[in-house]
Amino acid sequence: MNGFRHEIKLLISNAEYLAIRPKLSALLSADPNAPESGEYFIRSLYFDDVNKTSYREKLAGVADRKKYRLRIYNNSDSAIKLECKEKRGDRIRKRSAEVSRDCADGLVRGDFSSLEDKSDPLIKEVFALSKSKGLAPSVVVDYDREAYLYPISNVRLTFDKALHAGVEGADIFDQSLASVPVFADESVIFEIKYDDFLPAFIRDILAGARGSRLALSKFTLCRDELLKFKPKY
Repeated sequence: MNGFRHEIKLLISNAEYLAIRPKLSALLSADPNAPESGEYFIRSLYFDDVNKTSYREKLAGVADRKKYRLRIYNNSDSAIKLECKEKRGDRIRKRSAEVSRDCADGLVRGDFSSLEDKSDPLIKEVFALSKSKGLAPSVVVDYDREAYLYPISNVRLTFDKALHAGVEGADIFDQSLASVPVFADESVIFEIKYDDFLPAFIRDILAGARGSRLALSKFTLCRDELLKFKPKY
């Protein structure tokens, strides 16, 4: 399938992360886009329609589905991306388009009008969904990411830590946005993405992982956390 990749998600303890990390960092290259600390902060605003289709389809385990989000890195507006993460069976694909700060400010308010005359296919798709399905801001998702790369089969391994859910508002540019941790025990989401196959030495490292396969997405986990604070949401 064109552009689609395999994805494995594991929920591991912080202790297991500390055990696996040295093995991977010794054999793989760190993400060249990461700062010297090796980590970068990701904040995403996920959208959903009036029927909560993205949320309900994930809970129901629908094989083919899409999620839409607005994403920034390290609290900066220098690169703002409107993205669609699409799943078909056991494979995923991400499409993205950069948008301006003015456009993003409108989206966090639920105003999609600035997308109307854009030619990018993804932007046109999101605008159409805002009109036909009532696509609107759903939940803000925050976490710190540490990423490693291996060129064969385009392998990308990420440790996503300190997952937080925004509990008030949708303004991803507000650095004081209130949020709460999703995992009280500092659990880490370990994601493995690759094109055709996973190299044997990486499989061997993963074979020793005691973490459980994670069925729920960060979007779903954070939305569930939001429901604890806003039961009528």
